[in-house]
Amino acid sequence: MTKFTPFDAADYLDDEETIAAYLSEALEDPDPDTFLMAVRTVARARGMTQLAKDSGLGRESLYKALTPGAKPRYDTMMKVIRALGIKLHAEAA
Repeated sequence: MTKFTPFDAADYLDDEETIAAYLSEALEDPDPDTFLMAVRTVARARGMTQLAKDSGLGRESLYKALTPGAKPRYDTMMKVIRALGIKLHAEAA
């Protein structure tokens, strides 16, 4: 019998280029929950405890903000993005 382990994208987010590509793809999806889940996955890859400390947010607040269906404030998301060492930019379509 073959055993499979569940796929977890966080296991593969081990460098800045991969993380940037992952988040860029998530931003292409019109569903805002896709981006929240992608940021949450990156946060898990980096370590939620460390991210909470770096962003100045409590761990519980961080989990809540990155839950599908959440409507995190702009300043909360920017704290998370900065703490992850990520820059977002806009470009013409």
